Amino acid sequence: MKKIMMLALAVTTSLAAAQTVRVGMAYDAGGKADKSFNQSAYEGASRAAKQLGIQTKDFEPSDPSQNIQGVRSFAKEGFDLTIGVGFANNASISTVAKENPDLYFGLIDDVSTAKNVASLVFNEEQGSYLVGYLAGMNSSTGVVGFVGGMDIPLIHKFEAGYTAGVKAANPKARVFAQYVGTTPAAWNNPAKARDIASSLKARGADIIFAAAGGSGSGVVDYVRQTQCLKATQLPSGVNFSSDNFKNVAKSAGYKTACTGETRPMFFIGVDSNQNYLGDFDKNPGTLNHGLTSMLKRVDNAVYALIRDVKAGKFKGGERRFGLKEGGVGYAVDEYNRSLISSEQVLKVEAAKVQIMSGAIKVPTK
Repeated sequence: MKKIMMLALAVTTSLAAAQTVRVGMAYDAGGKADKSFNQSAYEGASRAAKQLGIQTKDFEPSDPSQNIQGVRSFAKEGFDLTIGVGFANNASISTVAKENPDLYFGLIDDVSTAKNVASLVFNEEQGSYLVGYLAGMNSSTGVVGFVGGMDIPLIHKFEAGYTAGVKAANPKARVFAQYVGTTPAAWNNPAKARDIASSLKARGADIIFAAAGGSGSGVVDYVRQTQCLKATQLPSGVNFSSDNFKNVAKSAGYKTACTGETRPMFFIGVDSNQNYLGDFDKNPGTLNHGLTSMLKRVDNAVYALIRDVKAGKFKGGERRFGLKEGGVGYAVDEYNRSLISSEQVLKVEAAKVQIMSGAIKVPTK
């Protein structure tokens, strides 16, 4: 009897192991630790592994040409779901999905024609409008900047929404935009992004929104080094018109670097909540240089897709995540709460409601 019970237990254990959902994550340029887009996808998969008991395996290409071999390796091993992170994975995901109609695939930021691919896309322009609105209300010069990664329609959505939000808050404001490059290398070139940030500051920009993947760290580094704009360095025609952060406590380092008539400089993070990156003195009680972050909840979308596969409810086709679906938003936390007043939050929330109702139609280009 004991042998029979042990055999039954072994069979049950084997079946449970066989039924464990396996998910392959094929990341985009920049890798899963880019503190931005890829990392958000990684966090969604990690949450699924912890809460749903699934298994994950990562593939991080050193070159875009390797994408298809990574995706194909997951399919050969019979992974239940393979997710391509980023539009650059469309060709690889679509090709391998058509080769393996019995397996499930996911694609982030683009739409596949394969029936067994769930295409997860976002209304980035909506979240960008909200952070643009905050930038328009808080710029001391009326000049703000935008640093895009790769010059493609996807990132144009970020720029268009951001510009519309800035103009809604301050019709007289000026928005200057520049892109890191035209190839996938643009996502991982912080030195170039840093140079762009410098050129934007020279034009009077005190707030810079970086939608540039791993390159965005260059913008953060530039703000860390610069910290503020000085009246004596402003270009012709640009002046300080407000001082919203006059009463926010400043670090000793800031007070030393920014003497005289100055205003603080800020970045706006993207995809993940990057507000903490602006805490240069490791003290949330003093002025933070991350004004806010445009949240693109890739983590939620990845988690939802994995959950559906585990529940046997996979559905191919396009799945869109906007404000209504909690797919995009903006971040307010301990790091930037002293920067954004409750009155400003109410205005942004009002704009959010209008976007969701269709009263405000945010442009995409």
